[in-house]
Amino acid sequence: VGPPGMSMNGGGQPQPPQQQQQLVGQMQSMSLASGPPKAGPPNANGPMGGGGPPLPGYPNQGPPPQNMGGRPPSGAGPVPVAPGAGGYLPPTAQPQQPQQQLQQQQQPQSQSQQPPLPQGMTNGPPMGGGGAGARPPMPPGANGYGQTNGHQYAGAPGAVPPAMPTAAGGPPRPGQPFPPQPLQQPQQQQPYTAPGPQYNAGYPQPGVGFGAPGAPPTGPGQTAAQQPRQPQYPPMPGQQMQAPPAPGGYPGQPGQAGQVPPMPSNMPPRPFNQMAPPGPGYNAMPPMPQQHQHQQHQQPHGYPPAPGGGHYPGVGAASPPQAKRLDPESMPNPIQLMAENQESCGGIFATNTPGHVPPLVATRFVTQDQGNAGPRFVRSSMYSIPQTADLMKQSAVPFSLIISPFARLADQEMAPPIVDFGEMGPIRCIRCKAYICPHMQFVDGGRRFQCQFCKATTEVPAGYFQHLDHTGQRMDKYERPELVLGAYEFVATKEYCRNNVPPRAPAMVFLIDVSYNNVKSGLVQLLCSQMKQILAGLPVDQGQSRSSMKVGFITYNSSVHFYNLKSSLAQPQMMVVGDLQEMFMPLLDGFLVDPEESASVIDALMEQIPRMFADTRETETILLPALQAGLEALKASECVGKLYVFQSTLPNADAPGKLKAREERKLLGTDKEKTVLTPQSTVYNMLAQECVGAGVSIDLFVFNNAYIDLATIGQVARLTGGEVYKYTYFQADIDGQRLVSDLMKNIARPIAFDAVMRVRTSTGIRPTDFFGHFFMSNTKDMEIASIDCDKAVAVEIKHDDKLTDELVLIQVALLYTSCSGQRRLRVLNLALKTCSELLELFRCCDIDSTLLFFAKQGLTKLMDSTPASVKAAIVQRSVQLLACYRKYCASATSAGQLILPEGMKLLPLYVNCLLKNDAFSGGADMSIDDRSYVIYYVMSMDLPASVHYFYPRLIPLHDVHVEAETIPSAIRCTGEKMLEDGAYILENGVHMFMWLGLSLSPEFTQSVFGAQCTQQIDTDRTGLPVFDNPLSRRIRGIVEKIQQQKRRCMRLTLVKQRDKLESVLRHFLVEDRGTSDGSVSYVDFLCHMHKEIRQMLS
Repeated sequence: VGPPGMSMNGGGQPQPPQQQQQLVGQMQSMSLASGPPKAGPPNANGPMGGGGPPLPGYPNQGPPPQNMGGRPPSGAGPVPVAPGAGGYLPPTAQPQQPQQQLQQQQQPQSQSQQPPLPQGMTNGPPMGGGGAGARPPMPPGANGYGQTNGHQYAGAPGAVPPAMPTAAGGPPRPGQPFPPQPLQQPQQQQPYTAPGPQYNAGYPQPGVGFGAPGAPPTGPGQTAAQQPRQPQYPPMPGQQMQAPPAPGGYPGQPGQAGQVPPMPSNMPPRPFNQMAPPGPGYNAMPPMPQQHQHQQHQQPHGYPPAPGGGHYPGVGAASPPQAKRLDPESMPNPIQLMAENQESCGGIFATNTPGHVPPLVATRFVTQDQGNAGPRFVRSSMYSIPQTADLMKQSAVPFSLIISPFARLADQEMAPPIVDFGEMGPIRCIRCKAYICPHMQFVDGGRRFQCQFCKATTEVPAGYFQHLDHTGQRMDKYERPELVLGAYEFVATKEYCRNNVPPRAPAMVFLIDVSYNNVKSGLVQLLCSQMKQILAGLPVDQGQSRSSMKVGFITYNSSVHFYNLKSSLAQPQMMVVGDLQEMFMPLLDGFLVDPEESASVIDALMEQIPRMFADTRETETILLPALQAGLEALKASECVGKLYVFQSTLPNADAPGKLKAREERKLLGTDKEKTVLTPQSTVYNMLAQECVGAGVSIDLFVFNNAYIDLATIGQVARLTGGEVYKYTYFQADIDGQRLVSDLMKNIARPIAFDAVMRVRTSTGIRPTDFFGHFFMSNTKDMEIASIDCDKAVAVEIKHDDKLTDELVLIQVALLYTSCSGQRRLRVLNLALKTCSELLELFRCCDIDSTLLFFAKQGLTKLMDSTPASVKAAIVQRSVQLLACYRKYCASATSAGQLILPEGMKLLPLYVNCLLKNDAFSGGADMSIDDRSYVIYYVMSMDLPASVHYFYPRLIPLHDVHVEAETIPSAIRCTGEKMLEDGAYILENGVHMFMWLGLSLSPEFTQSVFGAQCTQQIDTDRTGLPVFDNPLSRRIRGIVEKIQQQKRRCMRLTLVKQRDKLESVLRHFLVEDRGTSDGSVSYVDFLCHMHKEIRQMLS
């Protein structure tokens, strides 16, 4: 591990100044300008701060070519990551990256050089999987999940990304010409614009003249079609409309003083990479490109601050009929930022530089572990930590970690190696119990080591002793993963096991509700017919050829039925327990079996169960006794494991755990909503705690046609580290494939059982709050009955003293039982640097982890507070954060400017997406169960899932290349990007819609749907018809690839333009104003934030 200031990515030369995004003006009339921070930030791929020569084998190279938009050379090959066999190479001996002969080019305004990114990793936009989209919101009642890294990994090194249309609907990036475009007359085809209602009570009401975006208000005696086009927002007091552009003017002309960006209103369809022509009353001006440093200090012309500060739209003086308006094209957006981050940060991310901010979550990159765990395992909200609590409080940036200890890896990434010390067990600090790691310092000739967490000195066991070399490093350092890597595992000794006894292999128990509803819907028949295929996917541990996990089966209605499946039996034996008050395990042997050894007996049972209960008329069901039965079965077998529960209705039979219906959806969105979002009884919580104590996790699959009280029964999944799946109005012929896909993905994924996680930190800071699906019996340990690759927890860190060291150290230790029954410790280490200035703090922030932390923390507070106060707190903290940056870190500019830190450019957009999300804002238009479902979903969610969940992917289909194989690039999530002659997929990991414009070409509708036009397409079908033509295969392939990326299968809903379902789809166009809840658009929210910031600063 190299010293701080050295980077495997290149030398620490002076870096070019950071390019800042500023939103200029007040309220509606802000335009983009650029202004520098007081000191330039490091380049995205270079070391943070500190100088130093490049490491041997990594000569300084020129910057990568500027033309990043096209495909990389076809010869771009994979980049070696894992060190060679026979030990871990020191940084000076790491293998050279191939393809280092990139052409050197001079960077304007900068003398610095940086190494090239490996070819095959630099060029092109993000592919559909990793980076083409952004964060989404979540709707009622389907199932889904978010994108995962490494699973169907679309952009492995060496893969060739597709060419990308310029900025996919955004302004051209610096260095790209603006396409000339003459003024056009409106044609029949128009961009799809979502009509929106007035504001809700949470924001000031807009003034006169507000209408649906893109639709002018209709005056007396005038139809909408007759009206002239108008800007969508009223002007600010004291502002006049500009003269029309001079003949021959086009959007590429340089802007003159007083000009504002054009606003697309009702415009003819256009390619996604072109700007709309300016409307009447506007001078044409493109969004300002990022300018060089000498320009950044210039004051924007023509925008004096309004007297008394700006007003939120519609508040204050009366508005004239027309206005300048902030151009959405000029505002920061995820699509453009992700494409830029892919170009600048895609490739290899070496973890040897503390404080080096990792690429965005959606960026395709390969982690090279050189002493710190990769960001897939642990991602911090900040990588420069303020030395004092006062500085931290002043910044308002949360210090949090998103931890996903079993995150999926990208291709070419190395799984954490397993280290076995035998009877000696893992080496630990004698005082704080931290595990040996690259940050420990060996002293006294190697006989002792000093812990860098607590500064105590510990004797080195004789079996671990090794001499030191002349630099004070152990002679065997590069042969020991725990001394050079950030992520590794130890084999645990019996002291780490329950009752000091090594564990048995975990088991999976299927509990199937065989009451009338599940039989009638076809669920029982479906599960039994697919069980053989499902069990074939049981997880396999490292080095195993077949799974060693066992399985068992329980059915239940108003009683509980166990099955003896011993391989020596010719037929399965059924045992019924009717006493539900005192549940016990009637079988001592034969309940848990090896699925291969007892395959014929299991097959016989799967044939018998549907026949046995085919004529059932039982409509009352139990749940708690069935869960107790599964728990007792695993306890009797002395093994840990997971219960898969398939429940159809509210448990209403006269038995323990009986619940009453309390469907009062009118309370949602009010201050009393927590009464229906919290459990009505504690019995399920108490059972869940008992399950955690026995290492038993529960995944709950519900198939409800009415209220099932997920807020109460879902606690068994929340507290045990499980998750909830929901299939409302389930019909096996329609939803069966989706259920089987979800179940197979769930069972086959990497998983750990009976886990305990603790976060240790160096002195001066400590973990204080924990958010996610787990149980805590003390203030330090998260007890997680099972944790898999799709789960993440959030941990908040706070100061308890001033930080005096240069580094802040974090160590996550997870003790768990593997799927083969081996007890192990997974250790994840992360070193961050300290700072004494706010500018350095803001330069090293991570927006993805900050947003997910806000989400998990906010939903936890929602159970004790009101939705209005929780949302207000998130907005207030965001305002404080941006006001702090504006006050202390931005260069002197007018008070009328909104200046956003580079790393937090998307904060206003993402916070607005969060507030709009169903988990926070679901009202009486959704069911209580749907609301509970999305809350559980977000609380267990990992970072890759969150990216497209809070900002959904909108993917155009009408202009795809039939020969291509990747998912097309996403566009901004707004109705203004949707054309009448277009077709689009909108997905967020839970819902998937295909929107079909009324003017869609007959060739498309005929090839894909077998229909002459959009009106003739049958939208009741849930899948796409299969036709043998290139376009049909291409569109079905895109849908299939999207589904493969997700951890849950989404139901495809076809929506025709102006159909009644369109209002549901519009709910997920997060940049637009809400259609039913009155939530504000991105433009409006940015103006609101600007007003709040100015008030705070004044």
